[in-house]
Amino acid sequence: MNNAFQRHRRLRRTASMRSLVRETFLRKEDMIYPLFIVEGEGIKEEVGSMPGVFHYSLDRLHEELDEITGVGLQSVIVFGVPKHKDERGTSAYEVNGIVQRSITYIKENYPSLTVIADTCLCQYTDHGHCGVIHDGDVLNDQSLELLSQTAVSQAQAGADIIAPSNMMDGFVAAIRAGLDEAGFEDIPIMSYAVKYASAFYGPFRDAAHSSPQFGDRKTYQMDPPNRLEAIREAQSDYEEGADFLMVKPALAYLDILRELKDRFPLPLVAYNVSGEYSMIKAASQNGWIDEKDIVLEKLTGMKRAGADLIITYFAKDAARYIDER
Repeated sequence: MNNAFQRHRRLRRTASMRSLVRETFLRKEDMIYPLFIVEGEGIKEEVGSMPGVFHYSLDRLHEELDEITGVGLQSVIVFGVPKHKDERGTSAYEVNGIVQRSITYIKENYPSLTVIADTCLCQYTDHGHCGVIHDGDVLNDQSLELLSQTAVSQAQAGADIIAPSNMMDGFVAAIRAGLDEAGFEDIPIMSYAVKYASAFYGPFRDAAHSSPQFGDRKTYQMDPPNRLEAIREAQSDYEEGADFLMVKPALAYLDILRELKDRFPLPLVAYNVSGEYSMIKAASQNGWIDEKDIVLEKLTGMKRAGADLIITYFAKDAARYIDER
């Protein structure tokens, strides 16, 4: 019998053998859970397009936070849904804004949680764009000043990490300068360095009430076919002082995750976005897939592609799955 070929199956014979040689691991510490916090009282409302994801008012937020900490998660990212919107997104940087009050509440009552503040204007502007508008255009440099103000107000409220998601040119440099000037030199920036103008964001816009009221975001978010542009974007943020780099979305851009992991010595974040979440939930509810196995395979694939951390709406479920293992 010819023994010249390799017998790779030797290392797959039993569950314990497969575990012994496993290369990639998904941990609870790797996952960041998104929170959607709304104005008002007594509110817990499921997002219609995202089964299992809820809007919470601040007085009921403890219900979600108890569950998050109970399953062993350690990090959250906060999105605010304000009542007031205007052309400059003033609710984004108000001292008593919904995100600022939420951050303070979480840090006072759940001090072990790492609180990441999403830093953008789209939820707070009446036009739904991520910056200042003039004659239908999003103005880059004028928007940077407001984004810096927003970041500083979030740091003042107690945010552990600032996560700017606006894709304006120079946003990391502007926010770093603003934080440093305000005395927050130790607060890191988790940059949405590579954020594509993706079709996977639909359910999030339902959750955050952030759909643009005219046009689209293709003049500032990246064109999905582009790879080299992603490297240029990440390089700029790295040079401007970002402490983390992020790729959003994750599933259709695993090649970009690997590119960035191989090129930059920073923690890399994958955002497992709302459309990716909702597709799996819908297929699971129809009985077409095994949700647990799909979720674990998908999140592990993101880790294997290079992600150190994953923002995911599946974080609570995945934490339970890990315990079951």
